[in-house]
Amino acid sequence: MQDIYRDAPLLPHVSGCVTGSFVRRHKRFSIEVELDGQTLWAHSNNSGSMLGLLRPGAPVLLSPAANPARKLQWTQECIWLAETALPASRKKHGFWVGVNTSVPNRMLEAAFKAGRLAFAAGYTCLNREARRGQSRLDGLLTGPGLPPLWVECKNVTMVEDNTACFPDAASERGQKHLRELMDIVKSGERAAMFYLIQRPDGSCFAPADYIDPHYAALFYEAVAAGVEIYPYRAYVDETGVYLRTLLPVRLSEGL
Repeated sequence: MQDIYRDAPLLPHVSGCVTGSFVRRHKRFSIEVELDGQTLWAHSNNSGSMLGLLRPGAPVLLSPAANPARKLQWTQECIWLAETALPASRKKHGFWVGVNTSVPNRMLEAAFKAGRLAFAAGYTCLNREARRGQSRLDGLLTGPGLPPLWVECKNVTMVEDNTACFPDAASERGQKHLRELMDIVKSGERAAMFYLIQRPDGSCFAPADYIDPHYAALFYEAVAAGVEIYPYRAYVDETGVYLRTLLPVRLSEGL
């Protein structure tokens, strides 16, 4: 697979990353990892369930903390998912899944600066963590003669039935963001969801109605209201995160 991706990653990992083995997750924001024969605790910023990924013994890529005084000196970047359906002789086959939820926001900026976002054509400025009323959204794009374009970013790590799905746990915060984006469209401005699918499988995108039916219902309501949906596939390896193709959205009946 490496030969396919000869360009540099759009988001390189910081230097000094190491690979350990997943042991267990503690609450939501820390994982236990075996590294060089010892166990340590690493930070995980992923508040979702990471459904299907947290398998004991799975390789985990960790990045060093920028602040040497931080309590947990490592951060979970991605976890290896073995292709378990393969014969025993090919069990080593699989792929990295990016679970760092700060990556989609950073990828939005990197892709915008690199001119990789067709939906942002003509826009010249991106403000991250932009405030609108009492809310803060991940990005605000502006450009001469164009309506403001508000973007909310989400990380996708789950694929079921060849479909990349979000969320992997019930998300009231995600529901709130969809309502805010619908309100933005109603005001005459543009609003979009930028879903970064940090794994190479899955041929389309859809909301995970079997995980959070309320989010799924709001998702389809938002699409009907004019909220734009952009699910981009990413490829992740030990060097960083590459932006790949825009996946089609699987719509519900009637849309």
